[in-house]
Amino acid sequence: MSPLPVVLAGARGHGRWHVANIRRLERAGLVRLAGICELTPLTEQEAGGRLPEQSADFGALLDSTGARVAVVCTPIPTHTDLALTAARRGVHLLLEKPPAPSYAEFRRMADGVAGTGVACQVGFQSLGSHAVPAIRELVAEGAIGEVVGVGGAGAWVRDEAYFRRAPWAGRRRMDGADVIDGALTNPLAHAVATALALGGTTRAEDVTGIETELSHANDIEADDTSCVRIGTARGHRVTVAATLCAQRAAEPYVLLHGGSGRITFWYKQDRILLQRGGHGPEEYQYGRTDLLENLVDHLTTGAALLVPPDETGAFMRVVEAIRTAPDPDPLPAAAWHRVPGESRRVVPGVDGLVAAAADTLSLYSELGAPWAPRTEHALNEVGAR
Repeated sequence: MSPLPVVLAGARGHGRWHVANIRRLERAGLVRLAGICELTPLTEQEAGGRLPEQSADFGALLDSTGARVAVVCTPIPTHTDLALTAARRGVHLLLEKPPAPSYAEFRRMADGVAGTGVACQVGFQSLGSHAVPAIRELVAEGAIGEVVGVGGAGAWVRDEAYFRRAPWAGRRRMDGADVIDGALTNPLAHAVATALALGGTTRAEDVTGIETELSHANDIEADDTSCVRIGTARGHRVTVAATLCAQRAAEPYVLLHGGSGRITFWYKQDRILLQRGGHGPEEYQYGRTDLLENLVDHLTTGAALLVPPDETGAFMRVVEAIRTAPDPDPLPAAAWHRVPGESRRVVPGVDGLVAAAADTLSLYSELGAPWAPRTEHALNEVGAR
């Protein structure tokens, strides 16, 4: 079959990864980079090869290139309108995470796209890991007994320049529009989405309640040190703790707690550790299916999509709870310090708190963090569909 023409919207920042990935699939004969939508045109070096057609008008570019697929990697508040622009033209979508800044915008996008009949894949790359079905199979076989809870931990390092990478960086809202660029909703969104998915809580109606603790050490609106605990229809809790102010960067992971064992999944590495009674620790390494490649496979062979929009509904319930919570609390000056020569802020002890939250399914306040903000509860405030 002829390579599918692809248009990429947003080719700088994280979009550079998509440029490289599209070029990889181009070399494999699966796609053709037909167009790039950017406010400032890319150079040939930035485009990784021959320059395709470029335009700042996304709709016009889709029309002129005859695109079959659009990859949308633009600022969060633009996702819904751009997705609908593509869908109304019959162009299939890979939409970067988070798919929208609010549950209402998510529903507008998901329902609008579904109404056109086009395929849409949401860019939670961790859910393309072959470890995900392997873990589900281990759970189904009873390897760790009944799942009693799921933890997620993300202790990352980001300097102050990270929050100046774009006008919307670190913002909760901008020019009257929701942005919600916090630790749990953007950089460590994979920890939340993966923890929910492994616990069998993917759709909006699977969520029964949400507690949030949101704070920031950096001079931003959004959260950079936060945790969330989610009640589920399955009866267990999902607790995810995150910070961008760790002492040292660590691999993020999801931890499944079972009645007779546990599974740790380092989702960026596609690696799991199985620990259970009567056995020594067992470690496994897996491959990964690229989500754009899976979308192409879906369009050409009918393969099932790995991350369709409604399978991210539970994640969007978390985004909505964070959006509607009071603005994150600024941490007192005594709770953080700058690292000399690195222009970044560290919250002493937060690395251990992140790990402890995933291990015990507790919130920061319950772990005794003196700076922890008050817990905010959101119980079924968003209509599930």
